[in-house]
Amino acid sequence: MARMSAADRRSALIEAALRVVSREGLAQATTRAIVAEAGMSLASFHYAFASRDELVDELIGTVVARERKAVAPEELIAAAGAGATLAELVEAGLLRYFEHLRADPEHEQAMLELTQYALRSPERHPLAVAQYDRYAELVVEALEAAAELTGARWRLPVEHVARVLVAFTDGLTLTWLVDRDDAAAARVVAAAADALSRMADPR
Repeated sequence: MARMSAADRRSALIEAALRVVSREGLAQATTRAIVAEAGMSLASFHYAFASRDELVDELIGTVVARERKAVAPEELIAAAGAGATLAELVEAGLLRYFEHLRADPEHEQAMLELTQYALRSPERHPLAVAQYDRYAELVVEALEAAAELTGARWRLPVEHVARVLVAFTDGLTLTWLVDRDDAAAARVVAAAADALSRMADPR
């Protein structure tokens, strides 16, 4: 293949690893499988990463960064439309996340596998902590934006509300991956939005 910079090689290997994990699971994402997916040699891999674990660490960071697109405050507001209530904004944000899940379920399965991988390894446990801290930060941004837009005020610290929303999202994700029941997922979204909006005082 054409000569690549070290940064481009690392990026290509991360993308290849994500495809392999999404398609076949983390256990099958061997170094050989990843380089074959990327169209590279084993030597190319070792120029880019010291080990498979180092690549997996970067892979976790990459997929967490991409999750922001599903819960970004500006996307949430655009999805609900002008004049939306707090409950409608929260529901719009959750529905946007759900569409993200439906569009690429293998990506979310890969994310769950990577989280479990991090939890099983003491040296990688901080990656799982950082992953969920980042999710909470993104949700705090969205909830603060939703409250400001609607003139509502959260009765609890917004960080506490964010953890509830992250827990709802995790449950929605895993349940839908098991049963693929869109209507049931929509009911969960509506119930979650209603429950969360009750944690705030309206304007």
